Amino acid sequence: MAGRKDGAIPRLRIKKGDDLKTIYAEARRAFTAADLQKYTEIEAGIPAEQVLTELEAIQREETRKRKQKKKKA
Repeated sequence: MAGRKDGAIPRLRIKKGDDLKTIYAEARRAFTAADLQKYTEIEAGIPAEQVLTELEAIQREETRKRKQKKKKA
C-alpha cells in the first residue's frame, strides 16, 4: 500500500483524448486504502441523549411562548 506522508491530493494523469470511462478507471486505480480510511474515520460526536434533552428544552420554551402569546390576544 502506498502511503502519502503529507496528505496532499494526488494528481490524476490522463491523456488528452481519454474518454470518461478511462478517466474513471484511472481514478479507481489511484484510490488507495489510505484514502478510504481518511474518509471513513469516525469523529467523536455529541451523544444522542444530549441532543434529545436540548431539543426537548427548546420545545418546552417555544410551547411556553405560544401559550403566553395566546393569553395576550
